[in-house]
Amino acid sequence: MKFRVFLAHTPEMFEGYYGARALAALSEHAEVIRHPGNQVLSGAGLAEAARGCHAIVADRATPGLAETFSSMPGLLAFLRVAVDISTINVPAASAAGVLVTRATPGFVDAVVELGVCFMVDLARNVSGMVSTYRAGALPQGRMGLQLSAAKLGIIGYGRIGQRMAEVALALGMRVAVADPFAKITDPRITQGGFTEVLADSDIVVCLAISDASTRHLFNAAAFAAMKPGARFINLSRGELVDEAALIAALDSKHISGAAMDVGSAPDQRPNPLLAARADVVATPHIGGMTPEAMEHQAMDTVRQIAALARGEMPDGAVNADAAFRLREFWSASR
Repeated sequence: MKFRVFLAHTPEMFEGYYGARALAALSEHAEVIRHPGNQVLSGAGLAEAARGCHAIVADRATPGLAETFSSMPGLLAFLRVAVDISTINVPAASAAGVLVTRATPGFVDAVVELGVCFMVDLARNVSGMVSTYRAGALPQGRMGLQLSAAKLGIIGYGRIGQRMAEVALALGMRVAVADPFAKITDPRITQGGFTEVLADSDIVVCLAISDASTRHLFNAAAFAAMKPGARFINLSRGELVDEAALIAALDSKHISGAAMDVGSAPDQRPNPLLAARADVVATPHIGGMTPEAMEHQAMDTVRQIAALARGEMPDGAVNADAAFRLREFWSASR
């Protein structure tokens, strides 16, 4: 029996996060049913659209809800084309015997490059001057921050944080890192506590993981601890920032600007109220939107589907021990 896969991406998400090459590769291993509409599916609606399919390949906006798993007795696997599986109810999937998988991070360079763009923009007010020119006026020149003379504080030293540090050092910046789970071995990088790094950095970039302990990590106290006039960048998750506290810190001029690719709006996009400010640079969660980053994660799901079709547990499986539907399917197919 040929595997049947439902690709949950809307046309917009498909163009930005899957693409024709990955679709063609996926079609070599399974019969693929595309989501025909423009609305994100969830719950029973997703189950109805994917009826008869063995697997759902879901973009980051499509949640994996208990209702979907319980409404699809033939669903074997729910594959996320992203690293983040926070909107997938993994316990419910496990209880139903549905395998959950995730992709590997192929977006490190893409996100770091956007971060460098943010640093340059905040340091030299590029967006502000461009906006003034486009409005038909002449901008006032103002003194900028030279990155090679500045200190970058990196909060969170995972793959992106490590790459960001390498790039910052190449630019001549001094680099400090706060991450209680990391051990820094590079002698060019200093390691300190959270508030210590905030207090001594000209630019602070949030790259911490998102969990219950880091919700609103950047709150009023954190912004108050930052060096007066410093810039703040969020490339991690919106929930790490108390947006009211950020607005207050910008209003008071304690920090001179902020940039963000994430926020509290749907699909982790920046809050429009913040994004509209003249002292904020915002992009709509595009950090991983390059062909290379997109295709990396899409191809992960192609390999996962190919493994499932062969009767093998794929890389990226989150709850392999609980996937009894798969084992029953493989046994019946032999």
